[in-house]
Amino acid sequence: MILSRRSLLSIAIAAPVVATLPLLAVAATPEVYNDGGIAVDGSDVVAYFTEGRPIAGNEAITHDYMGVIWQFSSTENRDLFAANPEAYAPQYGGYCAFAVSQGYTASTVPEAWSIVDDKLYLNFSTSVRRRWERDIPGHIMAADANWPSVLA
Repeated sequence: MILSRRSLLSIAIAAPVVATLPLLAVAATPEVYNDGGIAVDGSDVVAYFTEGRPIAGNEAITHDYMGVIWQFSSTENRDLFAANPEAYAPQYGGYCAFAVSQGYTASTVPEAWSIVDDKLYLNFSTSVRRRWERDIPGHIMAADANWPSVLA
């Protein structure tokens, strides 16, 4: 088979593009749910434990953990988080706990939360949280089994 210059040029141009296609197809979901690099919509995750409610974090009081920025309402909360992030970071990377229990990921809102056995769980909405609350132990068991494979 004899290739013309035009055929060789077409192959040379197309080869780098074709080589990148498999890389694009395997892009995984980030390990931590974030919007523009900010975790948990900028909410102070320590406040769920200390104040019993979501409180907006301050853009000037942050900590980098797992490749995203976490915001806090006080330096005390930031320091508590930095000393032991696993104690305060939401389960399943901040993705909707109910969704993970069902085998997929979904975003969350700060108002749809619960603390179970000293762990923070977030949900897509307050109505989804009501579904989550119908069988929290069962959903946690299913979500634990699905995590982190749902990120693939």
